[in-house]
Amino acid sequence: MPALMVEAAAPRSPRILLVAGEASGDLHGGHLVQALRRRCPAAQVVGVGGARLRAAGMEVLVDVNQLSAAGLVEIAASIPRHWRVMRQLKRQMDRHRPDVVVLVDYPGFNQFVAQEAHCRGIPVFFYIAPQVWAWGQGRARRMAGFIDRLAVIFPFEEVLFNAHGRPFARYVGHPLLDGLEVSADRAQTRRRHGFSEAQPLLVVMPGSRRSEVRLLLPDLLQAAALLKADGWQVALLQAPTLHRAFLEQVAGGPLPLPLISGDTYNLLAAADAGLIASGTATLEAALLGCPPVIVYRFSWFTYLLAKWVIGRRTMGLPNVVLGRRLFPELLQREVTPAALVRAAVELQARRPQLEAAFTELRSKMGPAGASERAADLVLELLP
Repeated sequence: MPALMVEAAAPRSPRILLVAGEASGDLHGGHLVQALRRRCPAAQVVGVGGARLRAAGMEVLVDVNQLSAAGLVEIAASIPRHWRVMRQLKRQMDRHRPDVVVLVDYPGFNQFVAQEAHCRGIPVFFYIAPQVWAWGQGRARRMAGFIDRLAVIFPFEEVLFNAHGRPFARYVGHPLLDGLEVSADRAQTRRRHGFSEAQPLLVVMPGSRRSEVRLLLPDLLQAAALLKADGWQVALLQAPTLHRAFLEQVAGGPLPLPLISGDTYNLLAAADAGLIASGTATLEAALLGCPPVIVYRFSWFTYLLAKWVIGRRTMGLPNVVLGRRLFPELLQREVTPAALVRAAVELQARRPQLEAAFTELRSKMGPAGASERAADLVLELLP
């Protein structure tokens, strides 16, 4: 009679400390916690997060908005907040020792959390790797020293991170595919928000961080006004981390465009083009068939340092996945109303020819189920 194989049981109530540093991390962390709870309903998850992680059942000790910052100067200005959050996380590790620390994206801060956990002998799981293909591989070598398991979301990243002596990275697929769903067709979405089917529709997404919105929104609004005068319909999509009052403050008064929240995916699928801050949203747009004009601004000190370190490489995620610059990227001084208008008009004119690229992009993203595969890797680290 063959011997029975008995799998090692996970702790009945594993304690998990999770840190997500911005809106996208909150989204992907929420899907991950849901997957963990399906496998281990008694898991106790606490940490840094927002509405998505709360809804998934995590006890939020610190709201994600206390951390969100981008660029060296912007992060430097928020160092006191980051320091306070770090102190709170170290206390949590010391007083309520977790069985595993789960870190979602936000590598500038989370690498220090990882080091603190590693020093305490706590297993570290890092979900969504820093973009070493943009910033160089020095960070990959360092991370191999204090991270037990790294879940990467692009196939080529597994090779990059595992090239330094320890195979700690695993490709799980992109978590965007787990929740990228459209609930209404193009015509239904346009009718719901009062947009015509006959006129082109532009969506404006200035980012989820206050620092990037301050640098981008004024020029995006000016470009939107020019396109509106030329017959376009325009919608400003609101990130869950930002309030109308802040956007109006940056705009210098009442918003000249309809502000829409909570229907992002449907609107992207119904749009002809988007002016979108570089980041996850540009990939969401392209996957839903909305060609993005990818825009970004740093503070000048951050930009000059980045240019010295990495040069001018392709940074837009859809272009990185495709391996060529198919969607326009405007950076720093290139982000002007006139340039934005030209790029949007050209994209809208090329839209029929972009269908093949959208199909190629979806195929290169791999299968859905990243959250489920990442959850299995987390459970492997439990004692």
